[in-house]
Amino acid sequence: MDITDNEILKRLKKDDKVSLTLLYDRYWKPLFISSYNLLKDKELCEEIIQDIFIDLWRGREKLEIKISLKSYLYACVRYKVFNEFKKNKVQRVELFEGLNDRFQYATPETKIMHDELVMQIDTIVNTLPKRCQEVYVLSRNEQLSHKEIAERLGISTKTVENHITLALKILKSSLGYSFCVEMLCMIY
Repeated sequence: MDITDNEILKRLKKDDKVSLTLLYDRYWKPLFISSYNLLKDKELCEEIIQDIFIDLWRGREKLEIKISLKSYLYACVRYKVFNEFKKNKVQRVELFEGLNDRFQYATPETKIMHDELVMQIDTIVNTLPKRCQEVYVLSRNEQLSHKEIAERLGISTKTVENHITLALKILKSSLGYSFCVEMLCMIY
């Protein structure tokens, strides 16, 4: 069936269960491979992918994806994989080394999706007010704590928190309603 992702999403919003099946059939395998290359746990990866499609169905009425569906789904997988790593802090350190690169290049398709998502986020970040943009970049790119950012910029930690909150709010609204803010924190 030659139906575009946008057409499927329109049908999904109208409670068309067949459209969910179409999306699942189209994207299950590449999403599973991406998560499996990192977690090496078949059952856990199957659960993650299943959860993504359940969340997609549950939030279908408010769903607004302003990036490609592929990038959106890839980002959802990335968020859930990172969440698994956070939950299981007992994991060996080697699992975290080069994690971003391994996820980004899990398949040729994920590289394209990752690049598209990063480009979209960069574009949005570049529209933020100057100080907000500066705080966000220090937090996400340089991985500085709120306290370190406050000291470097000569502002309070509360001001840093306010800038981060504003940046994430703008990113969330620009990328779509159901796009997870926590995932944005991990994208950089």
